[in-house]
Amino acid sequence: MEVIRAEVLGYCMGVRRAVEAAGDALTQNKNKKVYTLGPLIHNQTALDALAKRGLGILAENDADKAEKDSVVLIRAHGVPPAVTGQLAACGCRVVDATCTRVTASQKIAAQYAEKGAIVILAGDRNHGEVTGIAGYAGPRFVLVRNRDDAAALDLKGGDQVALLAQTTFSPEEFEAIADVLRKKCPSIHVVNTICPATKERQEALQKLCPQVDGVLVIGGRNSANTKRLLLTAQKLCTHADLIETAEEIPEKYFAMKKVGITAGASTPGEVINEVEKRLLERK
Repeated sequence: MEVIRAEVLGYCMGVRRAVEAAGDALTQNKNKKVYTLGPLIHNQTALDALAKRGLGILAENDADKAEKDSVVLIRAHGVPPAVTGQLAACGCRVVDATCTRVTASQKIAAQYAEKGAIVILAGDRNHGEVTGIAGYAGPRFVLVRNRDDAAALDLKGGDQVALLAQTTFSPEEFEAIADVLRKKCPSIHVVNTICPATKERQEALQKLCPQVDGVLVIGGRNSANTKRLLLTAQKLCTHADLIETAEEIPEKYFAMKKVGITAGASTPGEVINEVEKRLLERK
């Protein structure tokens, strides 16, 4: 068997930064409680490893319950400004591990909100990043999930409107949404805030698929970018499956001559290595 990796896979810059920040916080605060507000990233294996080192998780709605003198990390997806204020009021130390690209989106949303603009975000309703950006966008925030949502919006030609995207949103769907909204409001400001890491992983996967008999997509089942990798692999390859660990590899892959592997932006390198090792051990 030959195992071929996608040219780009695994941790993105923002996730790596968040995981390293958590590790540093645990090392530097051994006598204090260290938490993240909500899961740090969308990968259970990585979260389990940090939990073993003592990292706790505060529920996202429990910012006001943080203990005084504890350390609380803002996860890679960011939080609304009101939440940061709640944490500070509790007397805990806040470590901001928000991805810099998410921070940039928050600032853009706030800038348009200050001008009185309607801030439209293309994103997934239950994603933490969306909740954070909404807090910066103010009362005129609107979420659209797809082009149908965009078509249903009641916009007037004179409205000041800005369109942004969740950093892991589908580039194709974002462009479709933008086209719909331009017809409704020709003066709309379209700001493509999709992270290049999403596109890079998609392009690497598209290059990989013709070379292999099947593709294993490694990552968390609640990870937006991992799910999109799976959808692409399913379109381009006869066999494509999502797994979180090496133990979940479907039996059919051990009989293939060439297996491709890719991984979501929250997938640790050691998990990718273990999947490859397990495949090669079953020659």
